[in-house]
Amino acid sequence: MPGIDQIKKPIAADIKAFEKTFKESMHSDAPLLDRITHYIVKQKGKQMRPMFVFFAAKLCGGIT
Repeated sequence: MPGIDQIKKPIAADIKAFEKTFKESMHSDAPLLDRITHYIVKQKGKQMRPMFVFFAAKLCGGIT
């Protein structure tokens, strides 16, 4: 059975680009809010749903 990295391989670059944009958009000039969002973004749980969204987008014509 293929591992998760092998499954994610076709969308790895798209996920990486999304994560970069997402992290940048979560930055705040308010120190407390920035610490909270940094903690939330750093957590790597709940990655299945975004993976399914990227696969569905590819199936429907591409990720934009």
